[in-house]
Amino acid sequence: MWRQPKTVWSVAFACVIAFMGIGLVDPILKPIADDLGASASQVSLLFTSYMAVMGVAMLVTGWVSSRAGAKRTLLLGLVVIIIGAGLAGAQDSIGGIVAFRAVWGLGNALFIATALATIVSAARGSVGQAIILYEAALGVGIATGPLLGGWLGGHSWRWPFWGVSALMAVALVAIITTLPATPPTGQRSSISAPLRALSHRGLLTVGLTALLYNFGFFTLLAFTPFPLGMGAHQVGLIFFGWGLLLAFTSVVVAPRLQRRFGTLPGVVGALLGFAAILAAMAIGTEHKPVLVVGVILAGALLGINNTLITETVMKVSPVERGVASAAYSFVRFGGGAVAPWLAGKLGERSIHVPFWVGSGAVVLGVLVLLTARREINAVDVEHAADTVEQDRPLEAAALTVGDA
Repeated sequence: MWRQPKTVWSVAFACVIAFMGIGLVDPILKPIADDLGASASQVSLLFTSYMAVMGVAMLVTGWVSSRAGAKRTLLLGLVVIIIGAGLAGAQDSIGGIVAFRAVWGLGNALFIATALATIVSAARGSVGQAIILYEAALGVGIATGPLLGGWLGGHSWRWPFWGVSALMAVALVAIITTLPATPPTGQRSSISAPLRALSHRGLLTVGLTALLYNFGFFTLLAFTPFPLGMGAHQVGLIFFGWGLLLAFTSVVVAPRLQRRFGTLPGVVGALLGFAAILAAMAIGTEHKPVLVVGVILAGALLGINNTLITETVMKVSPVERGVASAAYSFVRFGGGAVAPWLAGKLGERSIHVPFWVGSGAVVLGVLVLLTARREINAVDVEHAADTVEQDRPLEAAALTVGDA
């Protein structure tokens, strides 16, 4: 899995930087609120605008990449991120930051959906191994985002935005120099293709499950820094520990659990464990050690869930993988858009309620997932076949780059 061509590593590196954007603002949420006189719910809109635009934009990523080719789509996404992140750091109002976080989200949508398909297509090994590699990049990015945000945010809340913009410029050069030209294949995707894909029960069910567990995920991510009441450095280190566990379990633990217990038990177990952690944080919100331990342990369970859910999305429906990824992302980012704002609003009344709501949403997600047992169990059959074929060239099993 680790013996990959330069193309895969350059895209993976850019993925690390792209995923930094999710956790980068965690350590600076409170400093932004204090500096600009904003409430928790107003600052949480940095997540809401980012996720809402990313989710809607997922519907057009296939349309763009099938006409422009994967390389041009990746580069376009990187340029938009560079502009959005750079200008967000130059704003003097919460509204301005929120607006340019939305621009950043547009760039991330173009980049992330195409990057996943590019890695799956170009990587050596099985589809499952390619997805694990992608999840490793996700985990490293999510882990280092808070660390970088805390370090740079200790100087000024503006620096993390500018830091991402500079790193994305490096990723842009890497993609230009290492990724070969990928002209359109002639198989053009329509804008409505992801919406039509949601008519498949398995894909829709997994998407709705992700939407619901994202209520818990982004409650943890966007609201916890407020009851913690710590500085940017401290919050950054806490979420760095969370991200490290997420990266480790997504790469090492999740595949082993899948082989031993199956996809559905693995996802259900991880989500129920995450719901229990959120419930414990709801009870002990006033005790910082409870919040710190809860955040870090949650990373382990979310890493397992992320890998198993992503592979399920790639295999649970008969549609092209790029279309399936776009459809799934469109649905799941709904939870990422609503949850931060809702948690901030609820938290202004009671610091316990956001965690209770997040825990309940995750449990509801498990119940939704169980309605598609048959479709998800079929993924394990395909996974077993995929493992047998892992030494064969991936092109026979994966999505072509132009279909990204």
